[in-house]
Amino acid sequence: MESISRVPRRGQAEPRGSAWANTLALLLWLAAGVVPLLPFAYGTSPLDAILLRVPGNQGNWWHFLAAAPFFLAYPLIWLRLRALLFAQPSTAPGRRALWLLAGLSILGTLLVEMPFILHLAGTKGWPTLSMLTTGLGIIAASAAIVAARRRQMLPTRACAAALITAYLADACLCLVVYASAPGNLSSRSGWVLTMVLVWPMALELLLLYAGAFRAQPVQIALGD
Repeated sequence: MESISRVPRRGQAEPRGSAWANTLALLLWLAAGVVPLLPFAYGTSPLDAILLRVPGNQGNWWHFLAAAPFFLAYPLIWLRLRALLFAQPSTAPGRRALWLLAGLSILGTLLVEMPFILHLAGTKGWPTLSMLTTGLGIIAASAAIVAARRRQMLPTRACAAALITAYLADACLCLVVYASAPGNLSSRSGWVLTMVLVWPMALELLLLYAGAFRAQPVQIALGD
């Protein structure tokens, strides 16, 4: 008897998962793909922030870094489409590129939080605590789980978990920061849609990690 991991060896095809789960995830991230184009606060969309078109001529690195992770919805759409349409849900070079995107996004979120950590943003007490919890908390918890169970996760699922972590950490931070922003629904529809979407996103991330904790070595008989 030989014990092998559920993670495929080099050269083996990686399981794509159930079609219905991938379809639901695709619909979720297609909805998230609309957010960068919608006004999030003060009539400004993440795309506007990326292009430094912020009201009051306030376009700067902070707005750029806060807006960039919203575009991670597009590589996640790509992953879900591959899982539905192709035999191999991802390729090694593609996963390396996505891991790099996730890492850069997490680094950007940490830089976005620096003004709050250093009390340079004029906040203190509960607002600062909630901002740090949503950003740093999600990143720290996810990093701890990945470090503990990385070998039990399929490569594509681990990559998806990293991207979702990067997206959620920044999205939740922005939801807290702009929760009290003035304006009607038309001027902050992106905020409202994001508030709706982060819950199924968090559930998807938890299910990815739950699968890693349930994973057990599979026993196969050799020479039968």
